[in-house]
Amino acid sequence: MAETVTRTQMVLAWLVVVLTAVLIVLGMFLYGFSAEVNDRIWRNIAARPGGPMTFRFVLQPCMAAFAALHDGAKDAHLGRSPYLWSLLTHPSANAGRLSEGLIATARIILLGLAMDAVYQATVLKTFYPGEMVLIAILLAFLPYVLLRGPFARLVRWWDARHGNSSPNTGPKG
Repeated sequence: MAETVTRTQMVLAWLVVVLTAVLIVLGMFLYGFSAEVNDRIWRNIAARPGGPMTFRFVLQPCMAAFAALHDGAKDAHLGRSPYLWSLLTHPSANAGRLSEGLIATARIILLGLAMDAVYQATVLKTFYPGEMVLIAILLAFLPYVLLRGPFARLVRWWDARHGNSSPNTGPKG
């Protein structure tokens, strides 16, 4: 019983992909990639949690966790393999599973890009598009990928403990 993806969800997912690609290309064009740039990126990222807008370091991963819980529960009820495990071991299914994750986190990633743009404008007084993408992925997509599988396992455990049954796995107990 898979949910149908709305046109708006698809547009948001494609917007994230295109915007991310544009920002990465722009960052490479403006700054290139060298040891100095790499040091600056990680120095700036390490400084972000202690500065203004620290709330996003809690907000974005929490939003990603809610999306992961929703999709992990759906995986558990459909009897699907854990998300990250599927990505790592079933390359033929990667496109579909990555698409699911992108659709689920598109709004969170866009919010992250917008919040980092505000942060860079107010604190750094400059624009580092590559850092913007990296922060959005670290705060929104990575927690989703890491939590979806464990949440699916937790829901399976919960269902087994409470005698719930799923359509593909039959009664548990």
